[in-house]
Amino acid sequence: MQLRYVFSELRQGLRRNLSMHLAVILTLFVSLSLVGIGALLNMQATKTADHLGSQLEVIVWLCTPDDPSNNACTGEVTEPQKALIEKAIEENPEVDSYHYESKQVAFEKAQELYPDLDFEGEDAAMTAKDMPQSYWVTLKDPDEADGIKSAVQGLDGVSFIGDVREELKPVYTIIDVLKYGSWAAAGMLVLAALLLVANTIRLAALARRKEIGIMRLVGASTMYITLPFLLEALVTAVVGVALAAGALALFMQFGIVDGLGDLIDFLPWIGWEDYLQALFGWRQAGIAILGPVLTVVPTLLLTRKYIKV
Repeated sequence: MQLRYVFSELRQGLRRNLSMHLAVILTLFVSLSLVGIGALLNMQATKTADHLGSQLEVIVWLCTPDDPSNNACTGEVTEPQKALIEKAIEENPEVDSYHYESKQVAFEKAQELYPDLDFEGEDAAMTAKDMPQSYWVTLKDPDEADGIKSAVQGLDGVSFIGDVREELKPVYTIIDVLKYGSWAAAGMLVLAALLLVANTIRLAALARRKEIGIMRLVGASTMYITLPFLLEALVTAVVGVALAAGALALFMQFGIVDGLGDLIDFLPWIGWEDYLQALFGWRQAGIAILGPVLTVVPTLLLTRKYIKV
């Protein structure tokens, strides 16, 4: 296979259909950027839920030795009291599942949430002993929590019931609207990109139909004829992915790190490792994988039709 011919055809093809290739690149750029933003927002929703609890949870906070939130607490919750609380939770029909969170786990969350505070030494802001134990209760129905609240409220060892549903509902609503809105827009633009790729291949094949006919007559293989088309698709994909990666980097830096991360400091925010997942993680529809798939796969399928002379 003469690579000089292949790269010559690639150069001529890119120049001949420059406007179509630019349209594909811009469409890929916008659609992949929206897909990446949707993936980042999805990871942010997961991180928020892991830290604060999902919309289906209520939290049963247990008494501490010097509990400032409940005068009924007479000291640290005891093991028999915890056993009665667990029994009340397990027997309640509104409960789907629950898990216990120790003082140490709560302390580690506090360290992650407030990295600027001093947690060591004599002047430590707080220690693991100061943190309350808790039960995180997942409900079967987010609209039915009165039963479990009344079942555990007032039990010895219970400080108070935290209902995170109302507090978190606006946060999840905003994230979901942005996430699904970006994915919906990305879906339409991905369809537009596929149509543009198909039109580009058709026009390129028509422009080279005489050359393709001659190559067929001299016995050129299908791969030899197809390779310039594949390289054109790969070039447009690489440029589109590079532009989308740059846009996502700007979104991360100015939208998350320097924006929401500084404005709302009580939530854990996604970081650059999540950005890499949005680029290369196949579980997050990584745009570095999705971009070539959107151009190379249709090219492989359609060239079989258009290069038959």
